[in-house]
Amino acid sequence: MEKILIFLENGVEDVEFIYPYYRFQEEGYEVVIAAPKAKEGYNGKHGLSFTSDTSPEEVKMEEFVALIIPGGQAPDRMRINKGLIDIVKAAFEMNMVVAAVCHGPQMLIEADVVSGRKVTSWPSVRTDLRNAGAEVVDESAVVDGNLVTSRSPDDLPAFCKETIKLLKKRESRG
Repeated sequence: MEKILIFLENGVEDVEFIYPYYRFQEEGYEVVIAAPKAKEGYNGKHGLSFTSDTSPEEVKMEEFVALIIPGGQAPDRMRINKGLIDIVKAAFEMNMVVAAVCHGPQMLIEADVVSGRKVTSWPSVRTDLRNAGAEVVDESAVVDGNLVTSRSPDDLPAFCKETIKLLKKRESRG
């Protein structure tokens, strides 16, 4: 079973974590939760609690086919964690599928991987993306090579659909 890594930190937009977490399991992927500390509880922005599986130091990138970065207030906390930033950088170096929604692209900015890429995000992140060299558009789901970005929880169906489509396309190429 192929594995997908999903980031978690306090203040995550609950639905942006839950929806992909279960949607990718429905597609047959094992979804592994990475957070600053392994086996630790984290609280979503709307009060739901989640427990991490692993820490950045324990992640073996070669085991994964994709990285999902949910939004909310969590990316602002995630982007000060060097281990999580290193995972984003490694995912891009490996040309892995990376999908970030809402404030998730803050992690892409911090990892310095958006220059020259076409992306979208929550409105308050767009100026930062432009300043980091990205071409910013206002669409529900934007695919640029190995990268999928979306604006908000309302875009989660398109976000997951485009990410799954990209994963299936890569699987068919072997």
